[in-house]
Parts: sequence; C-alpha cells; structure tokens
Amino acid sequence: MLLASPVIFAQIWRFVAPGLYHHEKKALFPFIVLSSFCFLGGAFFGYALVFPPAFKFLVGYSNEYLSAMPAVNEYFSLSIRLLISFGLVFELPVFMVFLARLGVIDAPFLKRNRKYAVLISFIIAAILTPTPDVVNQVLMGGPLVVLYEVSIIAVKIFGRPSSRAVPAAEGD
Repeated sequence: MLLASPVIFAQIWRFVAPGLYHHEKKALFPFIVLSSFCFLGGAFFGYALVFPPAFKFLVGYSNEYLSAMPAVNEYFSLSIRLLISFGLVFELPVFMVFLARLGVIDAPFLKRNRKYAVLISFIIAAILTPTPDVVNQVLMGGPLVVLYEVSIIAVKIFGRPSSRAVPAAEGD
C-alpha cells in the first residue's frame, strides 16, 4: 500500500477531476505529488518514532510469570495500522488546502477554531492509536496539532484569494 500510494492518490484525484473546472484540474498534479509525499512521510514518522514505543508497551506486560510472544499477524496488524493511521493523519495540510481552494474554509476560520482543533486532534489520536497508552496518543496528537498549524500557513499561502476586499473610505 505504501509503494502504491502515488497510484492510489492519482486515482482518487482523477475520480474528483470530472467535477472540477479546467483551472482547478491544473492543480491535480501538485496535489497527487504532495498527497503521496505526505502519506509516505507520515508512514515513515509512524514507523520510526511511534512504532518502537508502541511495541515496547505491548511487550512490557511480560514478567517472570508471563512472557510476551507476539504472533506475526499481531505484529503486522499493529505496524499496518500505525503506518496507515499516520499516513492519513499527515494528509491534513493537503486536505485543508483542498478545502480552502474550494472556498469551504479560510485561514481566519482555522485560527478562530484552533482550540477545538487541538481537542479534536487528541480525540482522533485516542481513537487511531492501536495501543491505549498516553505516550502513543501524544505521539499522534502532537503532530496533528503541528500539522494543523502548518495547514493554517498553507491555506494562507495556497488557499483561494479572499473576495472580501476592504472598501476605500470616501474622500481619500
């Protein structure tokens, strides 16, 4: 799935393309590249930084009476869930820019709702992390908050220009 992510995102964007205007279709290629890059970066982040503590937490139940003997399918299940979860979570900036280009959200809206985003980030982290420990939830919630801040900057730069121009005062 990781190696196929560029093809998967290309197919998703090609599915969306018939409903877009010509000038919006030009943005498809950058979205495909950025989606693939963000997904693979998120999967790498999950594998390199989150997987070791998660596996350590699961193996941490062993003692002199219990020995941890994880089966291969449990190991793969944990790793696949982490890789896909983090890959999807790292798509947040791309998704926010896409919504901004459609005119659904803008940077001031994201700034106003920052406190709700932090709360929702940690709720999502609690749901998506395969282990119930706080460390792994923080390791997912923290990047979600950072990605939300990156989304605000990206929406400000790449979002739809605001149509609300400030009218000039009369007599100036």
